[in-house]
Amino acid sequence: MMNIFKKKTSPKDVLRTSKREMAVATRGIEREIASLQLEEKKLVAEIKMTAKTGNEAATRILARQLVRLRQQITNLQGSRAQIRGVATHTQALYASTSISTGMKGATKAMVAMNKQMAPTKQAKVIKEFQKQSSQMDMTIEMMSEAIDETLDKDEAEEETEELTNQVLDEIGVDIASQVGFLKLIL
Repeated sequence: MMNIFKKKTSPKDVLRTSKREMAVATRGIEREIASLQLEEKKLVAEIKMTAKTGNEAATRILARQLVRLRQQITNLQGSRAQIRGVATHTQALYASTSISTGMKGATKAMVAMNKQMAPTKQAKVIKEFQKQSSQMDMTIEMMSEAIDETLDKDEAEEETEELTNQVLDEIGVDIASQVGFLKLIL
């Protein structure tokens, strides 16, 4: 019976579990290979000893055992290679899953962006921006001209008065006294 309250395992967790199981299996096979190789050395020493004693029948039986033992070692080495291959294949599948998940997210984002960026809407927005920008530029230019004219008039009047006073000072005429004289005449 399935547990409905159990949290769904992610691909990353499944990969981690699989890697752990493969590593345990590989270590078990490697231990078995090491023990068989140790047994092989003992068997070779035993074969040499029986051959020295001249017991040909026992030597043949031990030689058959050695051949079978070496076949077992070869088979275990093949199994170890297969397990490593499966682990590598599992890792590659996980990488492919990660890539496809990333592509799925990117596709969703692109669809959302394309919906927001309808070409006709964008063209209208750009035209309106250009129109408003032109109006703003004209308004700023008109205001700048008005300010410049106002400042220029005040500056021009001040400059004119300063130059007039300077020239009159040079020729020795005092404007204030003449203004007073003109008031008396009028």
